[in-house]
Amino acid sequence: MAISDLGRLIWNFGKSSAGPETEDDIYNELLLVALAQASIVDANIHPLEIITIQQIMRRETDQDLTEAEIRRASRTSTYASKSLGKYLRRAQSRLNAENKITILQAIVDVIKSDAQINVLEIDYYNQAVDALQMTPAEQAGLTA
Repeated sequence: MAISDLGRLIWNFGKSSAGPETEDDIYNELLLVALAQASIVDANIHPLEIITIQQIMRRETDQDLTEAEIRRASRTSTYASKSLGKYLRRAQSRLNAENKITILQAIVDVIKSDAQINVLEIDYYNQAVDALQMTPAEQAGLTA
């Protein structure tokens, strides 16, 4: 998925049934945008946050992203005008529990990467949890 396609998948995924490839694309896009938004929620993208996002995206999606691509995802107009929570709520039914846990843990990793956690970042995390409709047990990876 090209970085220029951000928003295309989430905007359209509810309109038609998607195959596994599209579902992977939705997860990859949601992960990138959730992390990019987490990095800017405090209005200061720390270089360590960029590095953390790059590592997570490489590990989880095999995508090597540049700093510019991450910064672009953090301010993509599709997400600036719409709440990320709205997209996560729409997509949550298309994500498996493992993907939801990965997104939440990755957000925590980005928030903690600069060693300065503020109330805006905590609120952002809580909104993501709410949008993904995760129970505390699910957040901890406890599923039967």
